Amino acid sequence: MEMRKLGKTGPEVSAIGLGAMGMSGMYGPADRAESLATIGAALDAGINLIDTGDFYGMGHNEMLLGEALKGVSRDSYLLSVKFGAQRGPDGAFLGFDGRPAAVKTALAYSLQRLGADYIDIYRPARLDPNVPIEDSVGAIAELVKAGYVRHIGLSEVGAATIRKAAAVHPIVDLQIEYALISRGLEDEILGVTRELGIAITAYGVLSRGLISGHATSNTSAPGDFRAHSPRFEGENLQKNLALAEVLRAEAAKLGLTPAQAAIAWALAKGDDIVPLVGARRRDRLAEALGALDRPLTPDEVATLERAVPKDAAAGTRYPEAQMAMLDSERRSSVP
Repeated sequence: MEMRKLGKTGPEVSAIGLGAMGMSGMYGPADRAESLATIGAALDAGINLIDTGDFYGMGHNEMLLGEALKGVSRDSYLLSVKFGAQRGPDGAFLGFDGRPAAVKTALAYSLQRLGADYIDIYRPARLDPNVPIEDSVGAIAELVKAGYVRHIGLSEVGAATIRKAAAVHPIVDLQIEYALISRGLEDEILGVTRELGIAITAYGVLSRGLISGHATSNTSAPGDFRAHSPRFEGENLQKNLALAEVLRAEAAKLGLTPAQAAIAWALAKGDDIVPLVGARRRDRLAEALGALDRPLTPDEVATLERAVPKDAAAGTRYPEAQMAMLDSERRSSVP
């Protein structure tokens, strides 16, 4: 397994990480046995970075990982955990809580569900508009000092927030959506993370399956949040599926599937980029790992970007209300 360093102060991680969100119902029902087998297959393949969130399935995802990792050497994998999203018993998202007391409470519950003594990378899932990022990161820094957390990460925040957080404690990575059709971080954020020595753990590399080569015009499975995503609605979906077909044709020329081409593109964008692959089946995991066997040249990267231009996607990556909450979508006035 190819390894990459997670920022200038972080650990060595596998070039591809496993994102476990889809194993807890976000894309409709998941097969528990297959999810557990997929986690095992990822570890066997040399993947050592596993990403979750305490709000995925309201704790279900962490408990699933706790079961899958029971008996596995703790030194053989790294847990990346997001916290802060508040959910009701009906599954509704109620907001975000980044207060120091909430940070520490969330960690306590995560450790219990995961059956772990510490979290490798702990991060707020979003910026709490009512709490300075310095306070949230300061609370995690206290947990680092106490030994409950090893490293601090961020998620979906903009350049100014990154600078404020890094002034409090070293940040090892920013988790943010990054794909051929989701490249907003290239405008400002990527320059700041590289200046500060912060890696990118890229989720949504396949745009929630949209450019995987497996997407269809039907995403209405019960509980599948994509049914409410602008890029999966009406005419937007048809336009985006057409883009996916363009990618399929270009990928075929490279001897790759569309998913492999999309992952290989992200891998080729820099050694500081670590794609998180949300495979919840062993066959999809195996397909994703195939991207490591076919590195792209700069010319091939440029060809893919011409075929699927930066702003070609129809629709925003989240519904309007969620987009308004993304600090990463705000342009900074701070140089």
